[in-house]
Amino acid sequence: MTACAIEPSADPGNGGGPRADCSITAEGAYAARLARSGEGGDSWYPERWTLDGPEPYAVPLPGNQPEEPGTEVQPMGDGRVLVHRVAAGRHVFALLYPTEPGTGELPLGAVECPAEATGLRLLPPAPGGERAYALAAGPRSTVLWQVAGGAFGPERVAEIPGRCSGGVWLDRTGRILAVDRETGGRTKAVVVDLERGGEVSPLLQIAPDSDDRLLLADPDSGLVLIRSDAPSPGRQRLGWGVLGSTLPVRFPECLRLPDCVVTPFAVQPGQVLTPERCAVALRVDGAFGSWVGVWRPADRQVRHLPAPEGWLTGAGLWTPDGELRLPCSTPRSPCGVARLAAPDVPGTGTGGELPEEPGEPGGPADPGNPEDSAPEDSASGGPGEPGATDASAAAPAPARPRPVPLQQAPLARLVTK
Repeated sequence: MTACAIEPSADPGNGGGPRADCSITAEGAYAARLARSGEGGDSWYPERWTLDGPEPYAVPLPGNQPEEPGTEVQPMGDGRVLVHRVAAGRHVFALLYPTEPGTGELPLGAVECPAEATGLRLLPPAPGGERAYALAAGPRSTVLWQVAGGAFGPERVAEIPGRCSGGVWLDRTGRILAVDRETGGRTKAVVVDLERGGEVSPLLQIAPDSDDRLLLADPDSGLVLIRSDAPSPGRQRLGWGVLGSTLPVRFPECLRLPDCVVTPFAVQPGQVLTPERCAVALRVDGAFGSWVGVWRPADRQVRHLPAPEGWLTGAGLWTPDGELRLPCSTPRSPCGVARLAAPDVPGTGTGGELPEEPGEPGGPADPGNPEDSAPEDSASGGPGEPGATDASAAAPAPARPRPVPLQQAPLARLVTK
């Protein structure tokens, strides 16, 4: 059998946007990347970064031979690094860890893809860091594999009808996964429940004939970043919504940057009741290079910041108190982290209230640009709700709910079991 192709420059995991230069665990403790070595810089090896100590430091993990440039690496929660190689028509997985001397390697097994499959790629690091997953997309269906953390090597978790891309975790347990599924010529975000045998349910539909992709989600606040052509048919727009909200997805004019590709890569956690306050980090790629944008839903402008020297482009994380940390590597400082503070929300001040969001229940109607929100019928097709039902403390614990689309859930906290 032939191997599925790996595309090193574009990442189907963020809607086909540019691939980040390193991967960071969901909890932010470790990162991993392919680093260059040798006189000409043409030799590649995995490198693990530790980010949760007093100072970041890197540990090289070279194997017996150099890695291919398209090799995928991903940090695990225990500090080991998962490596995904293609060899002899198979996708081979192993865990790397530092030893004295050299690098230890624990083989995990291999996956073979049918000849008609278009790719097998790792999904973003799962919460908890104990398991890792990959998608193998075929012409009519996509197979979800657990490639690390199982008892017997790679395990087939589910087969999802349609051609799937993307991959966003919606909870802190690693159970609820959102993917972008293409069927009938349209792409819609759907939810895969890993504890129900890969059960699939709709998540995002802004308009029946729109392509709606989920790019990023924050499990704490429910803030989601999406890319859709619903407000501008034929042109993809960046928008935001809140899981479980009855309000439509909104498409701020400030996120339209002509001749630039804008990719959200990190959301500030910990803002449980105030998704509008969450700072969002944006990677902006234009004719003159890449830089960092910082934006909040409550702030109708993007703050543009020069990329720090040596930024591992597209990688970074927020702390709950609003510090953006960007991994950087330069000849003088091979392992470093640039720290940027999120700008204040205008008009709030310390402990101030958010300005009333136009269109909220009890607030004024939105008199602004009509393209700042989705079409009228999109109010019945926003993001779904992965949260729990409202119940008293004395009531028995309900079964874990599935996300449902708002078109089937007129109440913001409605779920099905």
